[in-house]
Formats: sequence, structure tokens, C-alpha cells
Amino acid sequence: MNQIQLERVDFEPGKSFKLFSPRLRNTFLWHYHPEYELVYVEADAGIRHVGTHISGYTQSDLVLIGSNLPHLNFDYRLRNDYHQIVVQLRTNFMGDAISYAPELSLVNKLFKNAAYGVAFYGDTRTLVAQKLKQLHDIDNFDQLLELMNIFQLLAGSNEYTLLNNDETSKDFILKDKIRMGAIYEYIDAHYAQKPDVNVVAGKVNLTTAAFCRYFKRQTNITFTEFVNQYRIERAKNLLMQDKNVTETCYAVGFETLSYFNKLFNKLVGKNPSDFKKQWITRR
Repeated sequence: MNQIQLERVDFEPGKSFKLFSPRLRNTFLWHYHPEYELVYVEADAGIRHVGTHISGYTQSDLVLIGSNLPHLNFDYRLRNDYHQIVVQLRTNFMGDAISYAPELSLVNKLFKNAAYGVAFYGDTRTLVAQKLKQLHDIDNFDQLLELMNIFQLLAGSNEYTLLNNDETSKDFILKDKIRMGAIYEYIDAHYAQKPDVNVVAGKVNLTTAAFCRYFKRQTNITFTEFVNQYRIERAKNLLMQDKNVTETCYAVGFETLSYFNKLFNKLVGKNPSDFKKQWITRR
């Protein structure tokens, strides 16, 4: 049974942060670490799974992740070429200054919000992406200064969404890393077939009734609702790759086109055909 992995982050001597561009699209890396992490990825469409939150992103994504907040790698299952930049910060990155320096009050609030996962959009995402892409061309000290500018920019922005409502979901997940890791991996492997609640309950050594209560407590939605949300996010990904609506419907595990259209419209706010047209015309 797989568990949510604790990632060990190694820093270069004399550096308080790590800057790199991982490529793990063939790896289901559901993990956590004490270090804060800023992730920027450019791709046609991908999956965003942070804490109990799951959604999709298109074209690009910029997310700040707090200490020990479990998340899936943002490049998982990306099919086309992509570019990713990750910045990981030592847990004592700014020491006591972040709590006591009034000049850092907004940044302090930003890092507190990171406990829920923060996704940025709009001009904020565009500007920060430009700055992140330039970091490789400057020396360590200037990188540090530019990172502080980036955090100040993020801290002053109102173009963001908190991905989780509270920290209890993180606490639940971390208290039961093996069980939640096995559940998420089972859903990812079987969403296109018929995920069987009885099978997954058995995998984590619970009766079906106990599992349903457990999963609802963890995620605030039922197992079926979660699987359907996961399917719809995968469907969006396929539609943005120019797949037709019918093949997308069956590829992600729905048995009838009418139900797929109804659920897609409910969760996305438009039907699959309109979603695809809107995406294709703006590419």
C-alpha cells in the first residue's frame, strides 16, 4: 500500500532556497515537505491537487504551497511539452524578521495563507512568471533579492484563490498518510473504469460504511462526488487537446453522454462543446 511521501529537500551549501525545473510527468508523486514551495508551470492543461482540493489549470499555473501541505506534482500526466519552475524555501527562510519587521507584514500574511494553498491568476501570474524565468541568469544574492520582490508582489495582490477552506484536511491527511495515499492512487488508476467503493474500502482495511464516513470526513464530499470531479477535470484536459465530446465522455469513464453533459455543465458552468469551442478560439 503506497503512502503520501515525505520529500527530503536538499539545499546547496550557503543557499536558503532551491531553484529547479523538475520533469516528473510519468510519476504519481503525492507528497509533502516542511519547506514552502512556489510552483509555476506552463502547459496546455494539467491537474492541480493540493490538500483535499482538486481542479484543473489551463495554459499556466502559479501556486504557493505551505509547510507540510500534501500535493501532487503539477506536471503529472502532461502529454505535450511543458515548462516548470519550482522554488523551495528553507523553513527558517526569513528567520524572526518575517514576524517582527513591519515591512514584511504583508509577506507574513502571505505565508500564513500558504497553509491552505494559494493559486494566483491574471496579471500577477504573468508578471511573476517573467521574474521567475529570469532567476537563472543572475547570481545567488540577486536571486534572493528578486525572490523577496516576488513575495512582496504576491503579498500585495488580490488576484488569488485559497485552495482549501481550513487546515483540518491537511491534519487528517498527514495523520493517515498510508490510507489517504492509497485512496488517491486508486482513484487516479481507476477513474476511467468503474472505481469500486468496496474494493478501495478493502484496500485500506475498512468496511464500506466506515470508509464512506471516513472519506466524507476527510474531503467534505462523497467518494462518488470526488471521482466524478476527478473525471470532469480529466475531461477538460482531453477537450483542450481537441478530443471530441463523445470520445472524451467514454475515455474518462462515463457510460452515457447525457449524464456527462449534465454533470459537466453543473461543475464547469457550461456544456463540454461550449467549453471546447471557447478554449480552441482563445488558443
